[in-house]
Amino acid sequence: MQTTESKTLELAIDLIRRQSVTPDDAGCQALMMSRLGPLGFDGENLRFRDTDNLWARKGSDGPVLAFAGHTDVVPTGPEKNWAHPPFEPVIKDGFLLGRGAADMKGSLAAFVTACERFVEAHPNHRGSIALLITSDEEGPAQDGTVKVVETLEARNEKIDWCLIGEPSSTTEVGDVIKNGRRGSLHGYLTIRGVQGHVAYPHLAENPVHTAAPALDALAQEFWDNGNDFFPPTTFQITKIESGTGSNIIPGECLVHFNFRYCTENTAESLEERVVAILDRHGLKYDLDWHLSGRPFLTDRGALVSASQNAIRTVTGRETELSTSGGTSDGRFIAPTGAQVVELGPINATIHKVDECVKAEDLDTLSSIYEQILVELLA
Repeated sequence: MQTTESKTLELAIDLIRRQSVTPDDAGCQALMMSRLGPLGFDGENLRFRDTDNLWARKGSDGPVLAFAGHTDVVPTGPEKNWAHPPFEPVIKDGFLLGRGAADMKGSLAAFVTACERFVEAHPNHRGSIALLITSDEEGPAQDGTVKVVETLEARNEKIDWCLIGEPSSTTEVGDVIKNGRRGSLHGYLTIRGVQGHVAYPHLAENPVHTAAPALDALAQEFWDNGNDFFPPTTFQITKIESGTGSNIIPGECLVHFNFRYCTENTAESLEERVVAILDRHGLKYDLDWHLSGRPFLTDRGALVSASQNAIRTVTGRETELSTSGGTSDGRFIAPTGAQVVELGPINATIHKVDECVKAEDLDTLSSIYEQILVELLA
């Protein structure tokens, strides 16, 4: 569809030109508010440390449908590897190229143009429309959406439905929507040994050697079968570091690992099982944990149905529900009781050199967002 090509693509291009590498917003939120303000949105700038956040809302009654997203992008890497400068977007062979085209400035532009058309057609719509936009999603995610949600919760301001513009699609826009995400649990393990000379191993204790059987046991452990909504829990070692020289038995071994886990386990149950395996192997160790996010799921309901109906109306295709992939800011919003789905463009080039999105897909996406507004608030 090409119904909003000029407005959606022009806004996406304007956003991509702003070099908003985490946590720099680079004026993107102000640009969005310059379009939302005339529609009747009240914008609230919420800055925490070096992170800019925008909470923009039109209406004071419920239910509240919030579009959530981020203006920050990942670093480009060496610009010489790009066919075109990453912050000088171009349209070539029907594709919009530039850092953030798919993740997720295209979605931000589609949010705004969808709201513009919906408000014009339905000036007295029911409930409220909101946008929750952060500049700290690609980074530590400590001062972004999580802080905005805490602020809203403290004043009892609730989101009923949240649509996140993360690039969820696989081959055609709208073919996949995420109605949940797995949890992410990080472990930071230090196995202690006794440093010594390699020629006198009886006077030392090599922590790499003692760690190996335990790490193999963790890698071979069966965690769960998954369920109807989630794939099985996975364990992956992400870093092993040890040693100071070629003739020195190291005194410690550092191991980082990660669980992507489903609702068949909890962070607490996984921690207990890891400790039991380490203890069974008699290791001397220290272990620290960091929980990035618990799993969440939005079962079939108003938001899922509205999204599916909108995709069907605009594109004629059916959509698949999925909980695959990494974490998203939905992990901060879902625990408040909000229904959460992620719906955005094709994710094939996100974080890559020459990131791009089909130009016409952004127009289609904007039409889908508008139809979701119609389904829920018209």
